[in-house]
Amino acid sequence: MPTRRLLLASPFVLAASRARAQAWPERGVRIVVPFPPGGGLDALARALAAELAPAWGQAVVVDNRPGGSTVPGTDIVAKAAPDGHTLLLTADNSITANPHVIRGLPHDPMRDLAPVSHLVDVHQMVLVHPAVPAADMAGLVAAARARPGVLNFGSYGTASQPHLLFGALMAATGIELVQVPYRGLTPAVLATIAGEVQMTLAGVASSREHIAAGTLRALAVGRPSRLPQLPAVPTLAEAGFPQIDPRTWFGVFAPAGTPEALREKIAADIRTAMATPAVADRHLTPNGYTVHAGTPAAFAAFIAADLAYKAELIRTAGITAG
Repeated sequence: MPTRRLLLASPFVLAASRARAQAWPERGVRIVVPFPPGGGLDALARALAAELAPAWGQAVVVDNRPGGSTVPGTDIVAKAAPDGHTLLLTADNSITANPHVIRGLPHDPMRDLAPVSHLVDVHQMVLVHPAVPAADMAGLVAAARARPGVLNFGSYGTASQPHLLFGALMAATGIELVQVPYRGLTPAVLATIAGEVQMTLAGVASSREHIAAGTLRALAVGRPSRLPQLPAVPTLAEAGFPQIDPRTWFGVFAPAGTPEALREKIAADIRTAMATPAVADRHLTPNGYTVHAGTPAAFAAFIAADLAYKAELIRTAGITAG
């Protein structure tokens, strides 16, 4: 009888869930970004917030919580109430890299977060300071081989995209580079421009102006084909390293337990916002992103595949849990 009652009640439960989703939001929505202000991810978060606020009839605030390999900021959302009023907009390392390399992680992204929407794939470039004597990846490897342990790269924590790429590059070539961690992508880029480090990894949004000004040099980009915005920059595959693309992406998550109907509504509203000229023409097309903005179910399937992909890349790069 209890099972029969549950089965009979399920249509009413689903209807109530959909009704709650339609009534949401009841107050302002916070989007936690575990990276510092500046850079492509933060800019996209702010552009989406500006479009979503009038659509939702509530304030939508971007809350930057940088540092700690994105763990503290991610943990805020993992422990928030599952009512859709606290969301996470982050990059892949928070979800599919950190579980492999950080012991004592205070949350399990696969258990404590619920996928909402895969926003974009980001095609990052190997960037070097102009003083580095390298015009291409072969030149970078030669320069590092001539000065083992002297050249360093800016990252934003263990298993961040620069750590994955340069770790895999070291494993593939036998060169020795030194990691210098920063609190986010933007500080790592600025450190490379200043010459504090010799190289880093970043997308078009964070580097295009610096490349044009000559304060950074792009050696290769991780994507299947060259970027229309920077057609002279070869792909990593063209440069001889198809196996070390860190495959970066941005996505939105809610706390686990957030009703599926609500996550679907948020994802649909995000798709609408991403199609507006204010987002698409100013933040997506110019930065060479591959746009997804799909459903929670499609994002969940993608995450499962990326978790396995990152595990293999971490193994190749020789990164161990710490």
